[in-house]
Amino acid sequence: MHFRKAFHILERMDSTLLKGLRVLETVARSAGPRGVSELARELELTRSNVHRTMQTLVAAGYLRASADGAGYECTVKLFELGSAVMERVDVRRVAQHYIRRLAEQTAETVHLSILDDAEVVYLDKVESPQPVRAYSSIGGRAPAHCVASGKALLAALPGDTLDAFLARDLPAWTERTITDPAELARDLAQTRETGCAVNRGEWRISVAGVAAVVFDGAGRPAAAIGVSGPVDRVLPQESRYRGAVLDAAREISRELGCRTYPSGPNAGPARSTER
Repeated sequence: MHFRKAFHILERMDSTLLKGLRVLETVARSAGPRGVSELARELELTRSNVHRTMQTLVAAGYLRASADGAGYECTVKLFELGSAVMERVDVRRVAQHYIRRLAEQTAETVHLSILDDAEVVYLDKVESPQPVRAYSSIGGRAPAHCVASGKALLAALPGDTLDAFLARDLPAWTERTITDPAELARDLAQTRETGCAVNRGEWRISVAGVAAVVFDGAGRPAAAIGVSGPVDRVLPQESRYRGAVLDAAREISRELGCRTYPSGPNAGPARSTER
């Protein structure tokens, strides 16, 4: 009886924790302060439950009442925790110089991304200086099957993991999104052969991108670096951007300890990153 009672207590605690995390994540992703009632409707929770959860998060220092009284907003505590985690992501620190250099070479926005389940997360970026450019934000996400960095990372997955991904639903974001698993598999095979993935308006109809994988010292995909911008600027420069992106990916990989950068048959023999 004691064990069963303890189990139910833990079960309730887990449920409370999950609700708290859902509330916190929703507020963190919101453009402005959120009220209790609207959050309760959105998350399909009771108003009293959400109010109690938000008061707990306020007491813990994660939320605060907004100055205009419109609701609750996140404090900088989340930023502090996120920054501490990001400091441990070596690839971001190593890649900073090469991201800036690639941005200077192309005058387009450059991203460093990692794969998180079916999405990519932007670890770092340098904005294009041009008035018309690709929009994104550090910490933002994009569907992996639609963007160049995501397709580059998907192409580097082990066969069984990639098969599991291709078995998922692949939602269309534009008329150019590849939603057929067989077609996406062919696209990823070409990515492995050439070393670069290309997005031709597959997530945002007017935005294109070119990306390549960064490998760590154990030869594992650590991230992807890519260039993105308006379709009418990027695609005419695709060949030049491929070379610049691959050079950056190889250099970052070398800094991370990768001795031989993987290359496909169409890209010639595997190219050493040692100097």
